Amino acid sequence: MTYGDAMSRTDVINPANGERFTTVPSLGLEETDAAIERASQAFAGWRQVAPGDRARLLRRFAAVVDQHIEELAQLEVRNAGHTIGNARWEAGNVRDVLDYYAGAPERLIGRQIPVAGGVDVTFHEPLGVVGIIVPWNFPMPIAGWGFAPALAAGNTVVLKPAELTPLTAIRLGELALEAGLPPGVFQVLPGKGSVVGQRFVTHPAVRKVCFTGSTEVGKSIMAGCAEQVKRVTLELGGKSANIVFADADLEAAAAAAPGAVFDNAGQDCCARSRLLVQDSVYDKFLALLEPAVRAFRVLDPADESAEMGPLISSGQRSSVAGYLDGADVAFRGSAPSGGGWWFPPTVLLAHSATDRHWREEIFGPVVSVLPFRDEADAIRLANDTEYGLSGSLWTRDVGRALRVSRAVETGALSVNSNSSVRYWTPFGGMKQSGLGRELGPDALLSFTDVKNVFFSMGD
Repeated sequence: MTYGDAMSRTDVINPANGERFTTVPSLGLEETDAAIERASQAFAGWRQVAPGDRARLLRRFAAVVDQHIEELAQLEVRNAGHTIGNARWEAGNVRDVLDYYAGAPERLIGRQIPVAGGVDVTFHEPLGVVGIIVPWNFPMPIAGWGFAPALAAGNTVVLKPAELTPLTAIRLGELALEAGLPPGVFQVLPGKGSVVGQRFVTHPAVRKVCFTGSTEVGKSIMAGCAEQVKRVTLELGGKSANIVFADADLEAAAAAAPGAVFDNAGQDCCARSRLLVQDSVYDKFLALLEPAVRAFRVLDPADESAEMGPLISSGQRSSVAGYLDGADVAFRGSAPSGGGWWFPPTVLLAHSATDRHWREEIFGPVVSVLPFRDEADAIRLANDTEYGLSGSLWTRDVGRALRVSRAVETGALSVNSNSSVRYWTPFGGMKQSGLGRELGPDALLSFTDVKNVFFSMGD
């Protein structure tokens, strides 16, 4: 969509140096309503596009994104402070998710159900206009996780990027038009959550809201959507456990642990920020962990060798720093000084499961370590949280791996690795970490309603 010159604008800050480098429009209620109306009008035509043609348009969109991987990555380095390596992966993930769901329109298959006196069939009908609210921590992938399956299922999309990180979403909206998606089918609406995002919740033409962000805001969105029985997918907070048993490959677990929590400066709902280590190997594991943490490369995110960049804002840095007050700091890595919102990787020792830094989502490069006695104690501690998004466990015992992975209350768990996300497998949380599933085959049907039709055979 195009933006008028008269509307207000928002500064975009480079978190690596704290300097403004551009501005973007901030849409008001009138512009938001107009965009939703365009999406509503475009829905009638988009849902009638033949499945093969809709698939071709999504594949073309993926190809255009692929041609702009480096441009999108460089935008994210400046706007979000992501390392260039991560940003390239994230842009590639948008391409891959589009390619994956490009296979969906021709496979959105209903059922024929045996009945007496006729034929009964089901159809997966698109919902209409879908509103997607994207957070600042992973602006590109999370946008794609919402808009790709929504478009594939025949819906139109209005997407609100985070105020801090709007640039890649705006560019993706432009690339969608370049790829040939009809006007009004996919629109990006930068603006305040209290204006644009809230209008997605209250506007009756928006039939589903996808939100990724804090649990507190997610609850308010869910409550607002209830007024219209509006569907929601929520991906919310996390305080994931990384459980290391004594029989694990301790060297591998210690080498992988920093990346599991410090990637993206810890600004990740899946961050394994609670590190549970069996008491018999606790000291040995910490001795292995320390050099791995100190070696973690916190550099200018444009540096090809950087493993971590800055935090997103001054306010976020202050919030993270507050968790160190009175805490037992085991050791820290290093970070650049000077301009920007830098914070070094930090390891804290938890003395009980009631410690604030153990219980609350810090959303920064801070990990808390606590010993456990046995398998039952590990499960108890891992589940002692309102969250249940992700996690890892490390053991050579296959039986234990199966028992613990089934017992830990979390939506995505890795055994002997820290991988949470693959675009072809479902992702989402339990408890207060969210509602519904993104990615994989599960996401697609959440953007449809099942319609049942009975055809009488007559006498």
